[in-house]
Amino acid sequence: MPVLFLRSFSCLKDALLISALSLPVAPALAQEGNSGPYLAAIVAGAESDYAAAAAWYARAMLRDPTNPTLLTGAVVANLSIGEIGLAAEAGGRLIATGSKSQPATLALVTDAAKAGNYDAILTALAQGQTAGALVDQLIIAWSELGAGRMSEALAGFDRLAKTQGVEAFGLYHKALALASAGDFEGADDILSGRANGPLSVMRRGVIAHVQILSQLERNADAIALLDSTFGTSQDPQIADLKRRLAAGEPIPFDVARTASEGLAEVFFSLATALNGEAENGFTLLYTRAATHLRPDHTEAILLTAGLLELQGQFDMATAAYALIPPTDPVFHVAEIGRADATFAAGRQEASLEILQGLTRSHGHILAVQISLADGLRRAEKFDEALKVYDTAIAMIPTPDASNWGLFYARGICHERQNDFASAEADMRKALELQPDQPQVLNYLGYSFVDRGENLDEALGMIQRAVAAEPGSGYIIDSLAWAYFRLGRYQDALQPMEQASLLEPVDPVVTDHLGDVYWSVGRTREAEFQWSRALSFKPTEKDAARIRAKLEKGLDAVLADEGAAPLKPIDAAANDN
Repeated sequence: MPVLFLRSFSCLKDALLISALSLPVAPALAQEGNSGPYLAAIVAGAESDYAAAAAWYARAMLRDPTNPTLLTGAVVANLSIGEIGLAAEAGGRLIATGSKSQPATLALVTDAAKAGNYDAILTALAQGQTAGALVDQLIIAWSELGAGRMSEALAGFDRLAKTQGVEAFGLYHKALALASAGDFEGADDILSGRANGPLSVMRRGVIAHVQILSQLERNADAIALLDSTFGTSQDPQIADLKRRLAAGEPIPFDVARTASEGLAEVFFSLATALNGEAENGFTLLYTRAATHLRPDHTEAILLTAGLLELQGQFDMATAAYALIPPTDPVFHVAEIGRADATFAAGRQEASLEILQGLTRSHGHILAVQISLADGLRRAEKFDEALKVYDTAIAMIPTPDASNWGLFYARGICHERQNDFASAEADMRKALELQPDQPQVLNYLGYSFVDRGENLDEALGMIQRAVAAEPGSGYIIDSLAWAYFRLGRYQDALQPMEQASLLEPVDPVVTDHLGDVYWSVGRTREAEFQWSRALSFKPTEKDAARIRAKLEKGLDAVLADEGAAPLKPIDAAANDN
């Protein structure tokens, strides 16, 4: 994003965060015996289980229907699950108590805009309710438009466009408002920069400008804008737009056709500004408001689903992803998200069924093939995954640096299938495409170490990986293990202890630490670490080996395995 839009985004984000953090603390509960449902609601909310929280708040309010604490919680919980009507009803009762609340105002504004009651929005804000000072200006301007007062609406957008730090928001929404009224020339003047100087917008703003140009019968200019913005991107939505434009099709303007859709754009813009900066639950309130006003707002739906995933609400996330229809150009993105959320919810086979169905309908899209292959690999169905990775790689005419991950992932599958020659070839291809990729350097280097092959090269690879990611416990473990396999036990000690600090409950790292301690004569500490490793649920194969080491020591286990014995301990190098 160029400077003007970045500055506007930053200022608006800061204002929203300040408002969110300064919400008034609700008073204590008024009714005795109501603490159980209230505490259950608090716990559910803390766990982002918004449906349970809404139910508990509803139960608590049966006994104490005007309590601001309960009403505030009910507003937030119902907004979070998309029950805008219930949130607005609780918000109205909360405001009737004399309270002011951003979430309550957001719920009431959204509910009123959906009903087309813009005068009610303007009255509420005039009486002191607020969704945040800067947000209020956008809400007022769009509400004036919704009430049929275009001149007042444009004056509102102009005032915001003259407010330092948020100029781009005022100009962008003024352009949308003009386009919604059919003034495509005026909208283009703003978005092109002719009216007020260069204005850069995000993806959805570019699409709005493309639609406006098409309505002005300037499809060639619209294609040029897409090319200059997105380049050769394989984005299906952009590709679909280009195809339709090239065919001479007039693309309708639908980013904000009405005041309610304009408000949906306001709330989506705010959610985008907050995403990654505010708590995910707070950002979710704005995406829910946007999708309530605009149920077909694809970007808002995807952001809603992603926020729910981040909060561990995988069932609600899958339900959100499922809202995007198969006819939408980004349907495959939603289905990949739905599959990931389903897998995270513990339904592995259902996740694979989603991806397999998607390959039947959208198998020509590289990302779809990769997602299925990754899903099969994640499910440890390596043979099936290999076939899909083969298909995906065959779809790439000339692999470049961005494709290193495909060869790396296929190499993992080969290695798990005990075909190390093919695994090495894929890993080396990945390094050819991305020479300093730490994951590949670590995986191939560690594999060499584990096999006792190419140990000097392996050590060099792992050292390069550590230099690239010095905070990765797994990579530092590989470095220590390489030193161990080279018989450089004292060199292994410090990085092995560092890896254990970075990955304190990993069974493999802890087991390795025990081996290193044993190799330098610190046998009691070795046995302690092996015992810890067992408590971290290693694989059964690893657990059996650890138990054998605890029973008879590492030297005896190596002898039983026919492995080379440990080198003699250098007593002078040891404190023990």
